[in-house]
Amino acid sequence: MSESNNEQQEKRTFAEWVTFAIACFILFTLTGLVLYNWVSKKEEPPIISVTRNTPIRETQGQFYVPFIVTNTGGETAESVQIIAELRVNGEVLESGDQQIDFLSSGETQEGAFIFSRDPRQGELIVRSSSYKLP
Repeated sequence: MSESNNEQQEKRTFAEWVTFAIACFILFTLTGLVLYNWVSKKEEPPIISVTRNTPIRETQGQFYVPFIVTNTGGETAESVQIIAELRVNGEVLESGDQQIDFLSSGETQEGAFIFSRDPRQGELIVRSSSYKLP
């Protein structure tokens, strides 16, 4: 009787083979993607760029200056510092800073600075000032 049990357990149904094949395909695909990412990963430091995104918006006497920050480098940046300065006749009238906690390679984040003076009346500088590596 134990021999017939072994013979019955060794036979696999078509559904079991299909399930096994799908599981193997998923496993090999994931392994391949991880290896591809490891081989093709850029070995360059973060490259942080900041651009102003849309026109300045005025609401209730405050001026909103939207910006986009992007990491085009190969590594992740942590604690990315963004600074905005409003200068009129060379003098800084208002400034602000923001910190983005985490910016991986190719990632983009959006934000806005809020000023009480109209930034269109002077020179507005929006730039990144620092980051650290995780």
